[in-house]
Amino acid sequence: MSNSKFCYKEINELGDALARWYEASPGQRIAAHEREALIGMVADLFGYQLLQLGELGEAERHLGHCPVQRKTLITRRADAKFPSVIRADAQHLPVAADSVDAVILVHTLDFSPDPHQVLREVERVLIAEGRVIIIGFNPFSLWGLWRLFGRWKGAIPWCGHFLSYPRLSDWLTLMGFGIERMDVMEFRPPTRSGQFDAVERLGRRVWPMLAGVYVVRAVKRISRVTPVRQRWSRLRVLGPRAIEPTVREINDV
Repeated sequence: MSNSKFCYKEINELGDALARWYEASPGQRIAAHEREALIGMVADLFGYQLLQLGELGEAERHLGHCPVQRKTLITRRADAKFPSVIRADAQHLPVAADSVDAVILVHTLDFSPDPHQVLREVERVLIAEGRVIIIGFNPFSLWGLWRLFGRWKGAIPWCGHFLSYPRLSDWLTLMGFGIERMDVMEFRPPTRSGQFDAVERLGRRVWPMLAGVYVVRAVKRISRVTPVRQRWSRLRVLGPRAIEPTVREINDV
């Protein structure tokens, strides 16, 4: 876990910093690739309620064709652009248990002081057979290597603590989730240049475990029988119930 004061000083400051990073290169490129991956991940979701924790740049086009009826953003930013917004902390969701059909985490675990608590909250609010989609930075990649040299500067995204896929898989397994699919991207170095397209195509086929960014979709199983953790080589690489507030305080924007 990072000890950087920049990342955890103020949650709303972190949200603003991430939004600015997505507006410039290479953040713009990452946002475009992540949106493309999410379009495939959400296309076959169903239900009435979807929560997204964390913003994905200026546009939320990846949810345009998502069949889930109502979509709500959880954020601490006052000027977030989203149809429905709840200002709250990801570690303490003001949402009733077993009331949400799907949750999207946009690098939420990478920049949370307690990512395991965030996952516990996600498990709590999801219905049985609900889906969680997690976007994260992979520490075992060129991006992770870059972080070793850039973390001391306290800048986004290097000040975060990148969560490896094996650890994420372990946490999800212990909570009763089963991983359904994943997508990977960014085998090139995290530079502003858009080159290295050949490396990108080769990486997806040959060494997916070295991707800079992963997108994982998992399902909350009804049975509490512990599912078997899936390895990289076995994973597919791609490609009316209202949210009821609890007694925790929320502010609608």
